[in-house]
Amino acid sequence: MSWELLLWLLALCALLALVVQLLRFLRADGDLTLLWAEWQGRRPEWELTDMVVWVTGASSGIGEELVYQLSKLGVSLVLSARRVQELERVKRRCLENGNLKDKDILVLPLDLTDRSSHEAATKMVLQEFGKIDILVNNAGRSQRSLFVETSLDVYKELIELNYLGTLSLTMCVLPHMIERKQGKIVTVNSLLGIISAPLSSGYCASKHALRGFFNCLRTELATYPGIVVSNICPGPVQSNIVKNALSEEVTKSVGIDVAQSHKMVTSRCVRLMLISMANDLKEVWIADHPFLLIAYLWQYMPTWAWWLTNILGKKRIENFKKGLDADASYFKTWKTKHD
Repeated sequence: MSWELLLWLLALCALLALVVQLLRFLRADGDLTLLWAEWQGRRPEWELTDMVVWVTGASSGIGEELVYQLSKLGVSLVLSARRVQELERVKRRCLENGNLKDKDILVLPLDLTDRSSHEAATKMVLQEFGKIDILVNNAGRSQRSLFVETSLDVYKELIELNYLGTLSLTMCVLPHMIERKQGKIVTVNSLLGIISAPLSSGYCASKHALRGFFNCLRTELATYPGIVVSNICPGPVQSNIVKNALSEEVTKSVGIDVAQSHKMVTSRCVRLMLISMANDLKEVWIADHPFLLIAYLWQYMPTWAWWLTNILGKKRIENFKKGLDADASYFKTWKTKHD
């Protein structure tokens, strides 16, 4: 075989590999590393069974669905949120799955903004189960308002809850993991911790801060290879996060039901989260297109990302002022161009 033919064959193989990756990307609902792990990685059913998992924000949305799927794996669960009745409801449904008994689930009410309570809560978990294998920092709140119309108290609340509250609880749990030289700290961030979007300046700021902090923490823990720090970055997922989002004042939430059809099904998002946790992935992006495409643009082609965000951002603000779901503008624009 001549060298020229060999080079042509290698070039053809490279082109075919590129086409395959492109086709995979067009159908993807997560970053390619995550989807590779789903295809041939370790399964949650193998890796997470018999662990003690503490989930904050467990009374609704992603946290609630995560608890349900974890309960089917035979883990011991700690359910935390502010609403005790909702936590009890979630616990009852977990017990209905039949894999767990009452002693396997601890309902632990917790307010992340009350940082003085976090050490006592951690001790209670350790007294109950003797260990904490995984801390899932899921609790948080979103925002929908323009900066020029928003009280500074809203920004304080978002930083207190999303950022400082998460850091405080992590600070209480981490010494236990260091002592054991193992554990997983999983933080449910957001694609808005990578990109930026109008109407969510305070939320973006808190999520960018979380991503920066946990990336730094991972490097500080490099001498403890058994401790895994993971950032989970979902895009729009079916939940009440927009309805419960803060608005112009700290006492005011958006309070309207928004369309969910353009958002990822919560169960699929959580399944990909579990795959990430089982495979110790450092950061994953979970979203349908066009949101996933926008994240890749922000990461690798920021000039294009700024141009696209400025165009879509105007529509996002218009939708919001009309009482529509701001995120739906991206979906409608994408569908119009690809139908």
